[in-house]
Amino acid sequence: MRILLASDKYKGSLTATQVAQTLRRVFESEIPSVVCDICPIADGGEGTTEAIITALGGEWVEMHSFDARGRPITARYGFIFTNGQTEAVMEMSAASGLAMVCDLPLDPSTASTHGTGLMMRDAIQRGAHKILIGIGGSATNDGGAGMAQALGFRFLDASGNALENLPRDLDQLARIEKPVSLSASVKVACDVSNPLLGEQGCTRVYGPQKGVTCFEFFEHRLAKLAEAVKRDLGTDDADLSGAGAAGGLGYGLMAFCGAELVSGFDLVADAVNLRQRISAADLVITGEGRLDAQTLHGKGPIGVAMMARKLGKPVIAFAGAIDDSSALRAHFDLAFAIKPQKMPLSEAIARAEELLETAARQAVPEIRGLLGLHRQEPSAQ
Repeated sequence: MRILLASDKYKGSLTATQVAQTLRRVFESEIPSVVCDICPIADGGEGTTEAIITALGGEWVEMHSFDARGRPITARYGFIFTNGQTEAVMEMSAASGLAMVCDLPLDPSTASTHGTGLMMRDAIQRGAHKILIGIGGSATNDGGAGMAQALGFRFLDASGNALENLPRDLDQLARIEKPVSLSASVKVACDVSNPLLGEQGCTRVYGPQKGVTCFEFFEHRLAKLAEAVKRDLGTDDADLSGAGAAGGLGYGLMAFCGAELVSGFDLVADAVNLRQRISAADLVITGEGRLDAQTLHGKGPIGVAMMARKLGKPVIAFAGAIDDSSALRAHFDLAFAIKPQKMPLSEAIARAEELLETAARQAVPEIRGLLGLHRQEPSAQ
């Protein structure tokens, strides 16, 4: 019997890999006939790189980069090798994430995606044919200008002088010159539909959490960037769905790199061959830190559950907590919340591995039932 362990992370406590390893330890010891396939999943945000690298046995790379405020950091991304091609897998938050600069006062006028561009450049120099990048958790509102500069695009003022301090000097932008070639295709995990500009654009919707107070100033900068891109590069992506993701990095990746924006879950699912692995399983187990109404809107566990249903496989969820929602529970044959109702959240986070192991052991009889196994299995001959 084969169980596919395709859980997302429990944010703040366990990575997706740790969740899967805990469940495998329980099930392979309690049900001797079971073999577990570990396939961590993510929806394009934090944990996406780890999920793909772990599931496909990729390699990690560390390189020197800069955070969104220009401080030197060591950034990490991964490589996978498929069909003779080298693919880099990364998250913009590894270099330009908001969490990395939360020790400083917010300053969206200077926060840059330059460090993300350096990761991409490093991957290309190491031979990447493709780049898969998740763009959640940004500290920036620069439209991807910093990223593009790191990849060799030149941003010039009216006198033809290079603008070195981006995005601070974007209001002086007069012309953009592109490099000869990027030599790698780019696919972006993006689960928001905002355009670059306007009432639903990145500045007004996501800017406040990054310190934006003067919407007109930041909107003007991005509008000037979009105008120059349209004139000098011949692309017009500002109104496309997802252009406003990550402070306009979604736009920048399309405009400067010809990137394709896809659902974060779909990107991960394709990268880890999820459909084939579900087809080969007798039971699918998924989950995340909390299953609630947001889970129904494109989150990883629902994507796993829906795929399992289509392939006729039973599916179970383990989560820290589960909302009492019939619409949510309808996607799963069984769903187990590992946090005792009266336990403080802080304690549950600290004891997450222990609680998950306890819940998994308690669920063994029901899992045996779903697998059609007798309560006691014959010993191996």
